[in-house]
Amino acid sequence: MRKSWTHDEQLLTLHLYCRTPFGRLHKTNPQIVQLAEVMERSPSSVAMKACNFAYLDPATGGKGLPGASKADRALWEALKVNSEEIADEAEALYEARVLQNAPVAIEEDAPLASAAPTGPTEMKREMKVRRVQHFFRKAVLQSYNYQCAISGLPMPELLIASHIIPWSENSNRRADPTNGIALHALYDKAFDQGLIAFDDDFKLIISRPLRENKNDEAVNAYFMAREGSKLLFPDRFSPDVEALAYHREKYQSLY
Repeated sequence: MRKSWTHDEQLLTLHLYCRTPFGRLHKTNPQIVQLAEVMERSPSSVAMKACNFAYLDPATGGKGLPGASKADRALWEALKVNSEEIADEAEALYEARVLQNAPVAIEEDAPLASAAPTGPTEMKREMKVRRVQHFFRKAVLQSYNYQCAISGLPMPELLIASHIIPWSENSNRRADPTNGIALHALYDKAFDQGLIAFDDDFKLIISRPLRENKNDEAVNAYFMAREGSKLLFPDRFSPDVEALAYHREKYQSLY
């Protein structure tokens, strides 16, 4: 008899999809094997479910496998409209069911440290923030293959998962990977301050303050020379054009 997928199993598989290169969504991937063991399923079934989510992602261009269930589609939509709650639940589930059963926890996936004991409510809130941030960073940087979307710099240590719509302005978009871009720390700061933006064709726009300093060697090298260049497109979770428009409108006085 075919075993039905539970909500927790779907959520764990979506979590896997968000942090795994498309080319590694196969039954021999150790992470898929490990998750399959936790869920008492075959690695093939877990890989196929992950590929169902890939098919739902417009950025993959139809890659993946059709046949996503109604529940799969509902969970995919929930990630868009209520990403903070989905990310928190997914990370907590991953910690409890996967990491706690792993022989050796990978450093970057180790359970998040608890906050200082300032009371149960504050500790819970702090842990949620950490989980959501961790989910978002991993999903965004993995989508861009750990490269800066502007320069192509392939050094994770220098990359930021930049929010397009700021964390403080829309809680529902806090963990939505389509609300993020992988940027070198310099470009992240410039983007956060509205000094650079992207148009509807994902091309880099330079602000007036930077233009006024275009004769500066550094400004010219890091910004003016890249004006009009198209951002490095991610393998999944394409940046949301409406979020980019929101960012441009917010800083329109600088252009």
